[in-house]
Amino acid sequence: MTPAGSRVPAASGLVIVDKPSGQTSHDVVAQIRRLAGTRRVGHAGTLDPMATGVLVIGVEKATRLLGHLALTEKEYTATIRLGQATDTDDADGVITAQTSAAGVSQAALEAAAAALTGEIQQVPPGFSAIKVAGKRAYRLAREGAAPELAARTVTVRSFTVLAVRRRGDLLDADVAVTCSSGTYIRALARDLGAALGVGGHLTALRRTRVGPYEIGQARTLEQLETSFTLIPLAEAADMAFRRLNLTEEDARLVAHGRRLPAAMLGNETGPVAAFAPDGSLIALLTEEAGQARPLAVFVP
Repeated sequence: MTPAGSRVPAASGLVIVDKPSGQTSHDVVAQIRRLAGTRRVGHAGTLDPMATGVLVIGVEKATRLLGHLALTEKEYTATIRLGQATDTDDADGVITAQTSAAGVSQAALEAAAAALTGEIQQVPPGFSAIKVAGKRAYRLAREGAAPELAARTVTVRSFTVLAVRRRGDLLDADVAVTCSSGTYIRALARDLGAALGVGGHLTALRRTRVGPYEIGQARTLEQLETSFTLIPLAEAADMAFRRLNLTEEDARLVAHGRRLPAAMLGNETGPVAAFAPDGSLIALLTEEAGQARPLAVFVP
């Protein structure tokens, strides 16, 4: 019998949170720890404090899915202000330059956005969580020693201008972006402004999808306070990865960390979710040296 006032720990699974503005991803994790009654909670893909939208939270065994979910494609809606640059590339920073964007045409804006699609080299914002010599870049930047971060390859599948609003020398563009993991929308705003010669920064950001998990599935923290529910581990994995149904014997082998023939995975390049005949998730498998190797095992 559970003592009065205590909370039964949640089962393993994912919580799709609609993160509010003004909270860090770690703030949200702390609240889910309290609601789930466990410290074994993590998230897949940080959202800046200003940003809202889909934050995928793993509880208990589902935390082992998170590193693989963080690599999936993401979608955003955002507002980019042209005519002002900031030191953080978003509205939380200090304005460092102003140039009139009154002369920027719709055609020029759309062409500049199109030039930032496909596989591109992107320099992350100086105020980011990337580690440089063991310290976070944003800490170095706040200390007045902003690091020179190396460009890295990201993929922007689409960068679409949805609407334009003009306010004197400023131009606000509402955009939609579909991109690979590791893409900074703040950096897209910065680079769009630079390409147009007027500077730019992000004033609003909402993540609407992480892999298969969409904003329509997300629940606010207030809703979760009232009714804490999650996507069960097996269902969450089935949504995110290709499914492989194992025999009882193969499930037993994989549960003990044994490898199977790689041919069982077909031509899949990413992780495959392997299930026992009873529908329980056994492991995530990947191809390695001609074998299907367990990346993570979810049964005792």
